[in-house]
Amino acid sequence: MPSHSGDDNVLQVLIKNFDVLALPLVALVYPLYASVKAIETKSLAEDEQWLTYWVLYAIISLFELIFSKLLEWFPIWPFLKLVGICWLVLPQFNGAEHVYRHFIRPFYMNPQRASTNIWYVPQKKFNFFPKREDDDILTAAEKYMEKHGTDAFERMIVRKDSYERGRRGGGGGGSNNYMIFDDDYRY
Repeated sequence: MPSHSGDDNVLQVLIKNFDVLALPLVALVYPLYASVKAIETKSLAEDEQWLTYWVLYAIISLFELIFSKLLEWFPIWPFLKLVGICWLVLPQFNGAEHVYRHFIRPFYMNPQRASTNIWYVPQKKFNFFPKREDDDILTAAEKYMEKHGTDAFERMIVRKDSYERGRRGGGGGGSNNYMIFDDDYRY
């Protein structure tokens, strides 16, 4: 009877090196394809998703460069990285947007405040499977721009802004309804 030990050895090598084979596909090839596809579409949400992913991928790469000697002691690190990258990449999880909005953006917008509160964990329960509903404001804005164009969207925002200023008495006629941090504060 012929032995299939050669087939078994190939299978064992593939299983032992799954992370080495899958990581470039998940971390580079698919995001590269999706990024080019996002560039070619008008979807701002896709552009934001993939720009956010590449920022986070750069942070992970820098982390690995800095702590490479320490990470060698953790044989599970490549698998953790693969799972983490999958969470960031796959649109079902929307992980890149979550990490960016809750950790990177607050630090970037206000470094002093973020450094004192870097370990803040939001109280709202995170949904690993978010639903894109029709009443989502970003989705509605994208649909409006696809149907009517970006110029019509900008005109609508200017009309709404003018309406709000008129309601506040922003015509310059002696009204003191301005807050200090309003963009249209007049001296």
